[in-house]
Amino acid sequence: MKIFINAGHGGNDPGACGNGLRESDVALSIGKLTEKYLKAVGYDVKLFQYDGLQTICDVANDWCADLFVSIHCNAGGGTGTETYYFQGSANGETLAAYVQKQIVKSLPVVNRGVKHANFYVLKYTDMPAVLVETAFIDNFLDAKLLRDRQDDFARAIARGISDFYAFPKPDVIDFPTRH
Repeated sequence: MKIFINAGHGGNDPGACGNGLRESDVALSIGKLTEKYLKAVGYDVKLFQYDGLQTICDVANDWCADLFVSIHCNAGGGTGTETYYFQGSANGETLAAYVQKQIVKSLPVVNRGVKHANFYVLKYTDMPAVLVETAFIDNFLDAKLLRDRQDDFARAIARGISDFYAFPKPDVIDFPTRH
């Protein structure tokens, strides 16, 4: 299985910043650790960080990834973890549920749930895709988790991906409705 990991933001775009952290740095660190754990169990993994959304989608699609996981930090005065999928993608929703479940089981985060969104990287990738908002970088307690427990986030994301492949999926065919 080919897993594409997009570490959110990068290049000239640091993403959200708060509590001495930059989203692009945190996402890359968690992404590298997730890549390590997935490779250790035999997955083919490509980690990519770039500030151009179309390029990110093109690279994932050209690589013919089986799954796409974009790692981010949230901001805006909240707290907790939420995982997004593109509405209409049953496999994306299932993957999001597995990843979300593993994160909230592994870390002391508020469970903000699994949600659908039309984020560019979810809409313009050709495979089941999720976007993980690990925690709020502008919340002091969440930022402490983002600083001190990156390995736990990575392990949870990797376990969620492994769960997706280990457990039966609904008998549903994904028909992307993106273009």
